[in-house]
Amino acid sequence: MTHILFHPLSNVGENVLTWVKSQHDRRLFKWARELEPEQEIDGESDLTYLRGLDPVQWKDQDHYQVVGLRHLRERASEEDIKKSYRLRVLKHHPDKRQAAGELINTEGDYFACIVKAYEILSNPAKRRAYDSVDPLFDDYTPPKSVKSPEEFFTVYGKWFALNARWSNDQPTPLLGNMFSTRNQVDDFYQFWFDFDSWREYSYLDEEDKEKGQSREERRWIEKQNKAQRAKLKKEEMARIRAVVEQAWSLDPRIALFKEISRREKIEKKLAKQKVVQEQKDELEKVRLEEERIAREELERQQAEDRERDAAAKKIKEAQKRALKKERKTFRTLCKSSNYYSEDEKSTVENMASMEELCEILQLEELTRLNESLAKLSIDEGRTEFERTVQTVAQRISDENAKTAQDAYKDSDNSGGGGGGSRRGKGDEQWCHEELQLLIKAVNLFPAGTAQRWEVVANFLNQHYQGSSGKKRSAKEVLAKAKDLNSSDFSKNSLKEEANQKAYEFFEKNIKNPGAAVVVESEETKREEGVVNNKSGPVAEPNAWTAAEQKLFEQALKTYSASAHPADRWDRIAECVPGRSKKECVARYKELAALVKAKKSAQVVKQDNLHM
Repeated sequence: MTHILFHPLSNVGENVLTWVKSQHDRRLFKWARELEPEQEIDGESDLTYLRGLDPVQWKDQDHYQVVGLRHLRERASEEDIKKSYRLRVLKHHPDKRQAAGELINTEGDYFACIVKAYEILSNPAKRRAYDSVDPLFDDYTPPKSVKSPEEFFTVYGKWFALNARWSNDQPTPLLGNMFSTRNQVDDFYQFWFDFDSWREYSYLDEEDKEKGQSREERRWIEKQNKAQRAKLKKEEMARIRAVVEQAWSLDPRIALFKEISRREKIEKKLAKQKVVQEQKDELEKVRLEEERIAREELERQQAEDRERDAAAKKIKEAQKRALKKERKTFRTLCKSSNYYSEDEKSTVENMASMEELCEILQLEELTRLNESLAKLSIDEGRTEFERTVQTVAQRISDENAKTAQDAYKDSDNSGGGGGGSRRGKGDEQWCHEELQLLIKAVNLFPAGTAQRWEVVANFLNQHYQGSSGKKRSAKEVLAKAKDLNSSDFSKNSLKEEANQKAYEFFEKNIKNPGAAVVVESEETKREEGVVNNKSGPVAEPNAWTAAEQKLFEQALKTYSASAHPADRWDRIAECVPGRSKKECVARYKELAALVKAKKSAQVVKQDNLHM
């Protein structure tokens, strides 16, 4: 039995092609009918717009208008974009227009603009970049004043609805109206104050980084583009923020809510005050008696305290006046008796002792001393004065010895029995020059220097050669540095030696005031030696003696500017025999100038050492 498995081939190809074409035309017609009237793009004006496009200036064209979606713009879906693009291709493809007899410009045909528009709108990222700078979007700012609430809601409601398209959070809250609740208004403004915009400005990049010929050039282009985008983004957020703040200030609901809040606050305050007042009224009868008793007790205690403080203050002031009076009496007795001195040297010493007694003696002791001196002759008073000075000196010495002994015991306890003198029996004494070099070396080689104490010891041995020629080891240098660091410099012999040198330097400056003003190098001194030898020091007429200088210094300490503002220099002149007030003032100015010059010289010397 034979079965036919297939029909023989027949000539049906033309019929199939005709059927496919008819189906395609039917779908195209149906698609075109579904489009809105504004989407019709085959009008004369639309054709004129397309022919006026320049493919080189594709960034300046309206891509939505190019593909025929000017009426939808950002609301157009991906399907709308595809359909519109296909219509454009069917109508404006160069091959079709050339087949229809139109002359085609192959280098600058507007069909390239249609392809570019579809390329941007079909890519979500590129489309968002273009939507961010939509040329038809109005970045206007509403007016800063409105005439009525209705105008506010109309004007600002339109602005918020227009700019809501940029929000990442959808849906966005609406401005509402006068009937909106407080929560709705607060949520609305909170949303806009924290507005999160997706708008970005990469479409406006002046340079395309892909056109860079090297990686460094592409990076530089990207950096410039990012800076420009950030600037535009900042301006956009500032614009939105300014409008939101402006709307907040003009919103009639905000003023109404503020007034309601103020009234509610006042009502709550009044209610609270009423409750408090009622509680006070209820407790007033109970508290009155307690308050009265407490008030009377407090007044009694305060009265006793005032009386006690007044009595103590009166006694203290009386003691102060008595002490001041006794000191004045003591000074008068000493001055009238020429300070119980026999010569100028003892006068200065007795003046210092007099001031020391005034500061140390108590009121009873000073009173007894004044009474004793008033009854005695000058010779007997001198004996009594000297005896009192010795007694006070012995008292001070005993106190100092006790203090030193206590300090020594404390140091022994803290040292654990092994903290004796760091200097061995065979070590030599350190002289002043050697100590100065040690201090200088410690400053030159601070902590952290490699083998610091060996370096300091080498520096010391190189710059100082003792009489015995013995070298200082690193261990000796370290022990002496620790000893200097832990010792009291105020009680050190080094301070006495430094003070002695300072006094010798001071006397030298008095004889030759310009000797230490400027620190010069040896070469400069050799070059200017002739001039200095010719000038020579000039002797001062009526120079001050050492005794006068000592009396003058003691008088300056005795009569301070704060204690004797009016007659200070008269009193000082009385303490220096043979010198007038004018000479004392001139001497003080001269000494002040010398001290200032000495300090300047020391600063210059330190600067030269550091250099």
